[in-house]
Amino acid sequence: MLYEFRGVRPKYGENTYISETAVIIGNVEIESNCYIGHGAILRGDYGKIIIGEGTAVEEGVIVHSPPGETAYIGKKVTLGHGAILHGKEIGDNAVVGMGAVLSIFSEVGQRAIIAEGSVVKMRQVVPEYQVFAGNPAVFARNVEKRDIDFWDFAKQLYIDLAKEYLENGMKLVF
Repeated sequence: MLYEFRGVRPKYGENTYISETAVIIGNVEIESNCYIGHGAILRGDYGKIIIGEGTAVEEGVIVHSPPGETAYIGKKVTLGHGAILHGKEIGDNAVVGMGAVLSIFSEVGQRAIIAEGSVVKMRQVVPEYQVFAGNPAVFARNVEKRDIDFWDFAKQLYIDLAKEYLENGMKLVF
């Protein structure tokens, strides 16, 4: 469901799938080839949200921009199931694991990985190509080639899944 707020309507690009159970409010721009999963909530009410091309916003993700700011989520980012994001920026090809929390004004560099269930604190900066884990999230290791190979594969799965949902839809069986 897309909602206008303060006269601003969400926008989305070509080949982007948005579940009918997702809630997208106000000043939200979603580029092409994205997947916005079931139960996701994107609140562009007192700030703006930009989601880059090829990004997967998996089921139950909540994104809320900082007040008066833009929450920028880069290209081909994976936002895992149930993640909560209130941060400022996530770089291209980054991964935010299932159930992770990115607190207000936090930043995640490109190709960085936030492990499942981790908590990135307010204004914390996670450098590019690093894996952070824990509560609070701390440096665990550098991103390796095996990580890049796996996540590039997983990102393409969601780009393809978005296209399949758009082409074939779902069939109610109740």
